[in-house]
Amino acid sequence: MSRLLVCPPDFFGVEYEINPWMRLSNQVDHKRAVSQWQTLMGILEQDLGAVLERLSPIPGLPDLVFTANAGLVVGRTAVVSHFRYPERQREEAHSGHWFHEHGYDVMTIDAGLHFEGAGDLLGFPNVWFGGYRQRSDVGVYPILSERFHREIIPLELVDSRFYHLDTCFCPLSGGELLYFPDAFDGNGRQAITKRIPDELRFAVPSGEAVTFACNAVCIGNHVVLPDGCPTTQDWLHRRGYITHPVQLDEFIKSGGAAKCLTLALD
Repeated sequence: MSRLLVCPPDFFGVEYEINPWMRLSNQVDHKRAVSQWQTLMGILEQDLGAVLERLSPIPGLPDLVFTANAGLVVGRTAVVSHFRYPERQREEAHSGHWFHEHGYDVMTIDAGLHFEGAGDLLGFPNVWFGGYRQRSDVGVYPILSERFHREIIPLELVDSRFYHLDTCFCPLSGGELLYFPDAFDGNGRQAITKRIPDELRFAVPSGEAVTFACNAVCIGNHVVLPDGCPTTQDWLHRRGYITHPVQLDEFIKSGGAAKCLTLALD
């Protein structure tokens, strides 16, 4: 993840309720959100050397800031998301235009299927995992598996707080995995434990899962994650990772954190 698509939070806020984190009564402190976003971008760009591409913010699209949901990028192909909720469907054309203007082959999903991009499709070089039920439809994964010649293992998300896979599942560069087991049904937990060895898996404690410990960005041996996850950080340190905690509570009000605010372009 050396090139990332991000979107400044100029118009970010809680303007509707489409997940358990979003409450119109719990409004975003905009000045604080901008400061937190700028701190995150500084760590990614200046400390870790990531190249940041910027998607222009648009009034009336407050969740455009969560670029992980713009789509999925594989090589020079961009799969544009088709959102479940109408409130976010207005983002699709804007993201698709950005991909087209930057030379990507743009792929769209059949209108009958929902797919919410890199928020729901994550993995390792040899296997991908696809979250479904809350936002994305399981039927999209055979299509993407055939298109990109990758094995995709579907994982059913059963806790509405963890509505995208990237809120509870974080593959790391060394083959390790941070995850919150209770976010998955029994079949999903079994699929994870079957494919990822015990010594490479860390079950994030519930108190840190709701602080979005799994919604982290991994670049090499560096992991950028929300502040307030000491147990997860200790495990990462023992595995040789350098951690960069950052306050992102204003974005958690809307159900996102570090990973949600970035989309890998390579």
